[in-house]
Amino acid sequence: MASSLRHFAGLACFPAPASAPAGAGAGASGATCLLRRYTPNFCAFAALRPIRPAAAFSPGNPLASPAEREERQHRQQAAPCHGGDPPAPSPSSPPPSPAPLRVGIVGFGNFGQFIAGGIQRQGHAVLAASRSDYSDYCAGCGIRFFTSVDALCEEQPDVLLICSSILSTEAVVRAIPFHKLRPDTIVADVLSVKQFPRNLLLEILPLGFGIICTHPMFGPESGKNGWGKLPFVYDKVRVAKDGDQAVKCEQFLSIFEQEGCRMVEMSCAEHDRYAAGSQFITHTIGRVLSQLNLKTTPINTKGYESLLGLTHNTVSDSFDLYYGLFMYNINATEQASTLARLHMMHHFYPYQIIVEYVHDMC
Repeated sequence: MASSLRHFAGLACFPAPASAPAGAGAGASGATCLLRRYTPNFCAFAALRPIRPAAAFSPGNPLASPAEREERQHRQQAAPCHGGDPPAPSPSSPPPSPAPLRVGIVGFGNFGQFIAGGIQRQGHAVLAASRSDYSDYCAGCGIRFFTSVDALCEEQPDVLLICSSILSTEAVVRAIPFHKLRPDTIVADVLSVKQFPRNLLLEILPLGFGIICTHPMFGPESGKNGWGKLPFVYDKVRVAKDGDQAVKCEQFLSIFEQEGCRMVEMSCAEHDRYAAGSQFITHTIGRVLSQLNLKTTPINTKGYESLLGLTHNTVSDSFDLYYGLFMYNINATEQASTLARLHMMHHFYPYQIIVEYVHDMC
């Protein structure tokens, strides 16, 4: 092959000098024509090289000499000329992260503002609407405030979070212009009762809308130092198993997970059974104690300080919350009836205080 190359190189002689015989010029011209007609295809020659078994050129083969490795590298570089092995595909890049959520909060009172802080800390945008004017507060926090729910829905948030009181929830939900929202919007609530909003949302929302019923088991007072290890109860009542809605659902729940909450997935019915035995009783005892005007003393015991803390935490919440815990959780009604039976059985004065307080409330 080398001699053939030299042969073609010889044909490509330079033009004959001017002093050369006339025949020399013709010979040069003929050489030029031959060069033009028979210039070798070096890519074709590369394909004629003897090819060793692939294992002989493997980098891990101890028998492969440096010259053989160099030859292997040269063959790989020449592959596009003769259709050799295609280069190994580059590893696939990770899928892009989903865009931050736009969470619209309906009802921007004390608790709505508290929840908005966690949403923003996780890098998501907050839009708010409320009957009261919180425009100044929102302007200072980088939140878009709307004077009506209609105006908020026109912005088509990814998640619509209901933060109204239990007593006003039905009126608020029925007034939402769902036709202005995207058909795969997720609607969530943070009410302290769960079966009531679940049934309400299933009744009113169009079929494509996602529904997540949640209950952060903490508030501005108990969560003022962070949400770490505080329970967050949720129920994916109606959420698509895949697609954008499923992704948005996980993004929304991850807000509370990334804030350190203890995530508890639980049905709405189960939540209400537990809440009646814990939350309702806690609020009832705390509000009854508040009627006693308990004061701190120089000799407080740990138990007494716990009672003072309980009283402070419960009366810091609105009475509407406590009333909603009683009226919208059938299990709470059963707890109140149990208290009444205990009073009748034992004639114990604290029970009478509790029962009378609940009855006066109703």
